[in-house]
Amino acid sequence: MHISVLAIILDDGSETKLYPLTKRISKGAIPIAANYRLIDIVVSNCINSNIIRIYALTQFNSTSLNSHLSRAYSNIGLGKDGFVEILTAYQSPEEQGWFKGNADAVRRWLWVIKDHPVEEFLVLSSHHIYEMDYAKLIKGHRDSGADITVAVSCNRRNNNPSYDFLIQNHRNKFSEVKHAPDRDRDNYAAIGNSTKEEVCGGRSMGIYVIKRDIMIKLLEKLLPKANDFRSEVIQRAISMGMKVHAYMFDGQWEDVETIEAFYRANIESARRTSHGFNFHDRNSPIYTMPHCLPPTVLTNALIRESIIGDGCILHRCEITDSVIGMRTYIGEEAVIEDSVIMGSDYYQVQQNWTKLQGFNVPVGIGEQTHIRKAIVDKNARIGRNVRIVNTDGVQECNREEHGYIISGGIVVVLSNAVIPDGSIL
Repeated sequence: MHISVLAIILDDGSETKLYPLTKRISKGAIPIAANYRLIDIVVSNCINSNIIRIYALTQFNSTSLNSHLSRAYSNIGLGKDGFVEILTAYQSPEEQGWFKGNADAVRRWLWVIKDHPVEEFLVLSSHHIYEMDYAKLIKGHRDSGADITVAVSCNRRNNNPSYDFLIQNHRNKFSEVKHAPDRDRDNYAAIGNSTKEEVCGGRSMGIYVIKRDIMIKLLEKLLPKANDFRSEVIQRAISMGMKVHAYMFDGQWEDVETIEAFYRANIESARRTSHGFNFHDRNSPIYTMPHCLPPTVLTNALIRESIIGDGCILHRCEITDSVIGMRTYIGEEAVIEDSVIMGSDYYQVQQNWTKLQGFNVPVGIGEQTHIRKAIVDKNARIGRNVRIVNTDGVQECNREEHGYIISGGIVVVLSNAVIPDGSIL
């Protein structure tokens, strides 16, 4: 398995509903569960499935992601045949522009990818949260004799009727791909609940196993202008009569594509609910970059149902149902509830430095501040006696010039934002 499959992880898309978390970094680079990045979950699934040839294709806001991947996986011990390498957007005499989509990105890098004498390409997305043994997926693909296998979520919790879903017959061969806008919710539910043996539906997970020769043929010859796998390549492959089969996956799967989804994934992991992703499974470890940080310091802090990252300094504060990222400083009598605090990239040890730079508020969360149902991005400076509680229950609000927005009732404090003492958000 380890040399017959090549994994291609796509971190595509300049337009994202995760803004402002993606203002300076890409989706896959967003921190998750205090110590990890989103892309770590997908890379770890590959390694745990003994797939050790991995390319990550990046383009937009890719500096942080490229740095993380190169530092986290350069010495992880994948053997002489294994690697995790970055293929970023480039220009050449033949191609002058940006990648136009995930399929176009793979096409532009085929001259490198097709040099590997593998049987299949495993195409993955960087920002999904799930645990899957890809070896079972590959086996199902080979046993069916399919040209392309699409992983399909048949777990009702995972299905979102605003996305493409797929109809297949009793042999799991696709016959149709449909889009279900809001007005078709009832029709979607009827298909998803169908008890007929010959028809069933589910949401595409954006995971594709494609025969090597088929991938090259589709992207170079049959569909040389196709830019997107889901909406163009897969649909056209079905219409051309290729064998496109389903691999039904009934485990938990989260497409972290919105602020609400990101918030929910973090909070559920902290509460260790049945819906939350298990970062503590010794049989399927999640790999990431070693940070070499000191232990977290707790001084009379009260912590309930929360995840605390490395290197934090927590003074006489109260934390409930929250995720606290690395190097977070929280002052005395602060209260953090149902929130995701990303942490900091550095320690601020010289108080005079902030005054020199024109900042009156140090990095971290000040004394007697109360934060509830919020996401605080990295290196934010939140002063004393600040209340970030959305008292009025505002659902949507753009106050980016003041350092925050509200999305789905969740207050998002921007990276490097300064929230002065006594502010109420």
